[in-house]
Amino acid sequence: MTATTVLRTAATKLDIAAIAERYAAAWIAHDPAAILALHAPQSTFQAHGRTGAIRGIDALRTEFTKVFERYPGFGVETHRLLLGERHWTLDWTLTFEPPGKTRRQFRALDVVEVDDNGLVTRKDTFFDFAQVKAAHEAA
Repeated sequence: MTATTVLRTAATKLDIAAIAERYAAAWIAHDPAAILALHAPQSTFQAHGRTGAIRGIDALRTEFTKVFERYPGFGVETHRLLLGERHWTLDWTLTFEPPGKTRRQFRALDVVEVDDNGLVTRKDTFFDFAQVKAAHEAA
């Protein structure tokens, strides 16, 4: 590592907590455009066990719109937010309410990486699939 690299790293320290807060607010608002405004152009998303990696703003727009369709009344209950230098990990519960049904939920874990500009470059979501199945099958 050179002195220039060290200076650049020090100069580009990001407020990961603020970035994570803006990102969560966009999801809670059910606003794919606001979510995508926080993503780098070639950003990737993967719901592990459900999809392969999805790359690029257009593909992400389609996928994030489907999330809100798949989980009507999408909500978030945060359990833990762990912050790193260029990432955060969110331990959370996804809540949703199908029309005419009771509210349902399942646990999830997100690992989100950002670039030097604070834009999301990668979002990996891990679900407890037994809980997902039970939530969709609930009477």
